Amino acid sequence: MIGKLRGAVAATSEDAAIIDVGGVGYLVQAGVRTLAKLAPNEAAELWIETQVREDSIKLYGFPSEAERAWFAHLQTVQGVGARVALAILDVLAPGPLADAIALEDKTAVSRAHGVGPKVAQRVVTELKTKAPPKGFGFKGAVSRDSITISKSGDKSAKESDGQDAARRDAISALLNLGFGDGDAARAVAAAIRAEPDAKTPAIIRVALKELQG
Repeated sequence: MIGKLRGAVAATSEDAAIIDVGGVGYLVQAGVRTLAKLAPNEAAELWIETQVREDSIKLYGFPSEAERAWFAHLQTVQGVGARVALAILDVLAPGPLADAIALEDKTAVSRAHGVGPKVAQRVVTELKTKAPPKGFGFKGAVSRDSITISKSGDKSAKESDGQDAARRDAISALLNLGFGDGDAARAVAAAIRAEPDAKTPAIIRVALKELQG
């Protein structure tokens, strides 16, 4: 099974890219947000989810291990296949997606192309009761490493990495104070919604107010 590819972008289409690794071109399906960062002849490094069916083998590529893990996690929901999972991750990165699930915000999930209210409700309802995915090299809902596909200095990736770290650290602090997983996740999600640019100490303060009501 293929878990990661590093090579050069040979070509892209509306829903896939060909990654040239040592002269072998791998056809990789990807979401719009991922494909927008890929350019022909530029270096690419993608985490891969390999899906084997009776009549096909498909590779799905992601800029971070966290997204790959969430892609697989989303498909544990009834009625959510690869296409729907990619669409959801196009509008919600792992951190905001974890927040939407914690807050049961089906409206945020339904912003994804082709995702109706019923499917969105099923996503937040079913995943709220499940532990977040734990992929390779990260713990909890989000990854400390946010790998940029072609430009290692990408500002938005670094900002996302900082937000994810703050979210994880705040949840960890609340768990250490004795709060349950679900309550901690919901309170931190609400705190980040209220103060999107807040650092970890501020998130914890706002979350504690939310929990102590």
